[in-house]
Amino acid sequence: MEYVFDLHKIMLSKQLVLIYEGEFTQDITKSVLSMAERNLESVGEEEGIKRKVFNVMVECLQNICKHTDIVVNDHNTKDNAIFIIGKEKGDYNIISGNSIQKKNIPGLTDKLNLINSLDKDGLKSLYKEIISNTELSDKGGAGLGFVDMARKSGQKLVFSFHDVDAESSFFVLKVVIGKDKEKLAV
Repeated sequence: MEYVFDLHKIMLSKQLVLIYEGEFTQDITKSVLSMAERNLESVGEEEGIKRKVFNVMVECLQNICKHTDIVVNDHNTKDNAIFIIGKEKGDYNIISGNSIQKKNIPGLTDKLNLINSLDKDGLKSLYKEIISNTELSDKGGAGLGFVDMARKSGQKLVFSFHDVDAESSFFVLKVVIGKDKEKLAV
């Protein structure tokens, strides 16, 4: 039972507003968005910040729903993911994590590094290029989500991969939204 208190202390120290770990369906996604929206309203957050946080949340949750790879290991089939909203020094941290196949890491890394290399105008151009020249992937996306998150946050996307087994990894993405950090934001 000690872990419950430890988790509580971590949540307080990291100012975690919302944590959900498990299966992500459209209904669960709607519930998570609703809870987060109520929380942002209850603390009296500025309208512009609420809009950016909400937009990035939607993109992160859609990414989880559409792009989590089912991991089959010795114990079970697992496609659980995690979604966290925290606040640190006035900035909102929106963090998601989901399983992906290791073979998808190089392409995803290249895409995220390209996005992180661009300034505001470069992101806007890439967004327009993707809209006009890209067909939807087999999972329903055209790759706009990450570009949109970078544009809305005005920050670089922070990401990492953690080995799960020989075939899969856990992809963690952090997007920071702050009041005074709108270098790239459109």
